[in-house]
Amino acid sequence: MITFYEFATNLFDPIHVFWEHPKTRRAVAVSQVLAFCVGLVGIELNVRGLLPPFLARITPTSHFYAINLAFTLVLVQEVVDLIFVLPCSVTKSLGKQFEVLCLILLRDAFKELVHLHEPIASADFGHVLLPMLADGVGALLVFIGLGFYYRHYRARTQGPKGPWLYPFVAYKKFLAFCLLSFFLSFGLWVGWQEVVYGQHHDFFLIFYTVLIFSDIFLVLLSHTYLPAFESIFRNSGFALSTLLIRFALAAPAYYAPLLGVCAMVLAYGVFVASDAFAKDG
Repeated sequence: MITFYEFATNLFDPIHVFWEHPKTRRAVAVSQVLAFCVGLVGIELNVRGLLPPFLARITPTSHFYAINLAFTLVLVQEVVDLIFVLPCSVTKSLGKQFEVLCLILLRDAFKELVHLHEPIASADFGHVLLPMLADGVGALLVFIGLGFYYRHYRARTQGPKGPWLYPFVAYKKFLAFCLLSFFLSFGLWVGWQEVVYGQHHDFFLIFYTVLIFSDIFLVLLSHTYLPAFESIFRNSGFALSTLLIRFALAAPAYYAPLLGVCAMVLAYGVFVASDAFAKDG
């Protein structure tokens, strides 16, 4: 009889292999380029009044929204990558979350362009450039910190292993499959509500809230397999970093990049301190 661990592995691994296949990655990249081009054409048609009413209602009239669409699709890809990296080590999963944060900060910077008029007027620069600069600098600082984080990750000694590792990873694979199912189904529901009823839902903020609960679940689950003090502190410290990331995603202008940088500093500090504690032990 198949065990739960085998069931979770057989459920998750084929989907993961399909997503990581070069043809799939290429198709996703091509779809992002096409979406950007189609978005530009659709906005131009709406400006000229050539779209049918049901499409004109949901199509903006600023061409800068096509940039927002492109970066939103890139963000969708990164969030899916984040789900698939969940069964990996906590440090690798956290690194992926900081990659997503970098892209979100850059997307927020480009989103400020929608407040510009066409053609660009110098009077618009003051209330647009400062938030763009804050998000851009925040993304750069997180990216630099991520470089140090990954350098330390590659140089660290191999983590603990044992018979507990297979069931622990299997639980994480099952959780990742559940999150992926929720991501797809909820995304379709939000899209349906937007197109048919005109009701807007902040999809990513809601999904990041769900991720908070999954983070806490994984921390508590890890305690059953790694009950040592240094492991509990390390995993709990990383979970606190992810909470700061979630708060950064919902924070207003200027606070978001600041919280992102603080989360990066905390994660790197916990990483270095826990490794030093393990070596001294």
